Amino acid sequence: MNFIFISPQFPRTYQEFCIRLKQNGVTVLGIADAPYEALSPELRDALTEYYRVENMEDYSQMFRAVAFLSYKYGKIDWIESNNEYWLEQDARLRTDFHVTTGIQYDRITSIKEKSEMKKYYRKGGIPTARQEKTSSGLDALLRFAGECGYPLIAKPDVGVGAGGTHKLHDEQELRSFVQAYGDQPYVVEEFITGEICSYDAIVDAEGKALFESMTVWPPSIMDIVNKRLDLSYYVDKEMPQSLRTLGRDTVKAFGVINRFVHLEFFRLDKPRRNLGEVGDFVALEVNMRPAGGYTPDMINYAHSTDVYKIWADMVAFGKSRLAQDSQHDAGNALSKAWLDEYYCVFASRRDIYHYVHSHEEILERYAGSLVMCERMPDILSGAMGNQMYTVRLRTVEEKDEFIRFVHEKR
Repeated sequence: MNFIFISPQFPRTYQEFCIRLKQNGVTVLGIADAPYEALSPELRDALTEYYRVENMEDYSQMFRAVAFLSYKYGKIDWIESNNEYWLEQDARLRTDFHVTTGIQYDRITSIKEKSEMKKYYRKGGIPTARQEKTSSGLDALLRFAGECGYPLIAKPDVGVGAGGTHKLHDEQELRSFVQAYGDQPYVVEEFITGEICSYDAIVDAEGKALFESMTVWPPSIMDIVNKRLDLSYYVDKEMPQSLRTLGRDTVKAFGVINRFVHLEFFRLDKPRRNLGEVGDFVALEVNMRPAGGYTPDMINYAHSTDVYKIWADMVAFGKSRLAQDSQHDAGNALSKAWLDEYYCVFASRRDIYHYVHSHEEILERYAGSLVMCERMPDILSGAMGNQMYTVRLRTVEEKDEFIRFVHEKR
């Protein structure tokens, strides 16, 4: 089996996908713009060949790279980056080289455009916030505001995270937004509050989830980015059955196969007409790739497993014994009681603030629980802070105390 992994060196932990593929007997071929010498020794060992391009944004260079590797190694079976930024290019390369194991180019709008996602949510009967495209015009947006009420949230139709997001508190702000951004592809949605809970899963060729996990994020990533707030989030020990059901229904509605997915939902903190009661889940958006940052590693620490191997097993064998051993079934929890389960908690700091407890105090206090501690790459620091600490803990109380201890300011 020939697998082309796009940008295998970034983020750094993605080299683990390549290492597990090689361990499964897959020929792993890398394409990126980084110098070969900049790759870690472990990644270089996992790659049968590495093709460097000068500019990954230049599709002609990427096409030539795949063509060369195809000529040298024969039929390419997989092309994948697992990276949101390259999903559209991945799909175009698959289509042009007749690689059928992943999303094709004619399907890419359904997973990249928030307006298209809504159609699939409706198809699957999955509750989701109401939405209007800015291209509908000011009058339509004013009618929409009259139906939903203020505030509203305006987002780029294609985008990752909270970049370019605006909160509109009244009609004047809506009019000003349309005047400034009305010619750009934006959507306006009703404002929903609550924690963001993600359904993270590895899905096989039949659309069946081999492994499932839940991550709980703060209510407003937009405020964390725009107001430079401290970030904390965690992988939960368990997943409510209602989220498991909605996650599986979303996978089915979008026709997802052969993927690691990160599907986001609101857990309502107040009743919403036509959506649900407090504690119910409402779809936010789909991401057809692993959760960002070090979340895959956090999932491993929380559930004592290896999602990189489960994914590589899915690619090579269509199934994974590790997934079967690690899988959590809310209806059969006792049969898996032997598994070591934790809350895996991330908390980060920003260099612009002064904190009560020193770096050394954190290391000493949580020496037995700390699983990751490092500086965040500059490209991720805007959303995720500059210095991160990740621990695994047994109880909710321990989780909350850790976050308080790291974030307490002078």
